[in-house]
Amino acid sequence: MVDVPYGLPVNGAPTLRVRDLSEEQILEHIVPLLPRGDATLVGPGDDAAVLAAPDGRFVVSTDVLVEDRHFRARWSTGYDVGRRAAAQNLADVAAMGARPTALVTSLVVPGDTDLEWVTGLARGLADGCAPVGAGAVGGDLAGGPCLMVSVTVHGDLEGRAPVLRSGARPGDVVAHAGVQGWSAAGLALLEAGLVQAPLSSAPLEVTDGVVLEDAWERLVAAYLRPDPPLAAGIAAARAGATAMLDVSDGLLRDAGRVARASGVRLDLDPDAFPAGRAELRSAARAVAAATGLGDPGWGPGRSDVDGLTDAWVWSGGEDHGLLATFPAGTVLPAGWTAVGRVLDPGSAAAGSAAAGSAVTGSAAAGSAVIGDVTIGGEAPTATPGWDHFRA
Repeated sequence: MVDVPYGLPVNGAPTLRVRDLSEEQILEHIVPLLPRGDATLVGPGDDAAVLAAPDGRFVVSTDVLVEDRHFRARWSTGYDVGRRAAAQNLADVAAMGARPTALVTSLVVPGDTDLEWVTGLARGLADGCAPVGAGAVGGDLAGGPCLMVSVTVHGDLEGRAPVLRSGARPGDVVAHAGVQGWSAAGLALLEAGLVQAPLSSAPLEVTDGVVLEDAWERLVAAYLRPDPPLAAGIAAARAGATAMLDVSDGLLRDAGRVARASGVRLDLDPDAFPAGRAELRSAARAVAAATGLGDPGWGPGRSDVDGLTDAWVWSGGEDHGLLATFPAGTVLPAGWTAVGRVLDPGSAAAGSAAAGSAVTGSAAAGSAVIGDVTIGGEAPTATPGWDHFRA
């Protein structure tokens, strides 16, 4: 069972809101909660932080979370948002083969926001940074009409070359680390009202009578608090990964980014990601029933359930797993699983998916396929994934 999240009222204590305090008083509550980090020479308190960069280079990336676009306050506590903000930024650095060292966070917060939400955010950032020893070394605080969290992350290559998206070559193995489709399934469960957030202990039951409360809560937790395989990025770089990126916008969309940057085609295994499929399928059956898919007289049909499951696996974003390519014959590091291969962009590949599959088109086996990404040698029919301006 998932622990009760930070950011909830405790024992009926009076609610202290951001507007009740000055900026300095708010920061007095936040700063002690933030981790210093192994590379921090000067932390919060001055005009800027100072970080050690023994490599002589540093990796930097930035990302933003906007209320009602990337999270919903009725589901996500401050702690959840802090964990999510840390995860998506740390994963970007890990995808370069670097070790994350520090976060700088800017927070826009309405005045009626509970102070506990803000301190929960700080705790979430701290717990997200803990696995890699990164610090949360400063940032900015401002009032505004909605909650918005912007994080800039820094990382240390530790003498390694960065792993770019452009290095995949025909013959390479495509591999994945982390979970895939869990976050999308968790979001669907929340939107269908099948799991209440913040997460509770209320029993839930799927249509076939199997109680899967814990399984569904794991899927929802994957959406609220992604847990990227940060150590796998460094392991991949050490093992000679030729290309790598964070899977944030859906597997098909992000695989296409590697393919286009490298001038190749990624052909994915239609039977990839067997782990967790039972949990995903149980969630899909419940979501299909709750949203009216299938014949209401007998429940969701196979095509509805399989279609949802496949859509989550191939198009679901925000799990923040890692996708990489490795030279053929490479012993994959722990946590990595082969999920496909790299081909010349116009080469033929035997379609290995069954006819009528929910995830592939009808290209004939052995025919040349046009496209950046194929599944079992055929063009995917699943939508490409998350688009920040059209979702």
